[in-house]
Amino acid sequence: MPVEIKSSDLIRLEVATQDEADNSLKKMAKRLKKEGIISTYREGTEFFMLTQRPNGDCYFLHPHTRLCTVYTKRPDTCRDFPAAIGTRVGFCPAEKK
Repeated sequence: MPVEIKSSDLIRLEVATQDEADNSLKKMAKRLKKEGIISTYREGTEFFMLTQRPNGDCYFLHPHTRLCTVYTKRPDTCRDFPAAIGTRVGFCPAEKK
């Protein structure tokens, strides 16, 4: 599933700085694209698309454990994921006891 994030998420993930975001989102996007962290940047909406692995997994998903490697710093899209979709609003399988 593609993950769209904002510059604030990239700053929280510590792959970009606030100064960099304040100066030029376009330059920041170019650098992050070159590093393989993002795949696209939409200037109109200021959304960045995280790169996916060849199998479609998120860039930050560990290939063997299948756990998020940046869970405590994860983007808002991931934090809000189960909140407003599906039939089980608020359900998160990771929090299952």
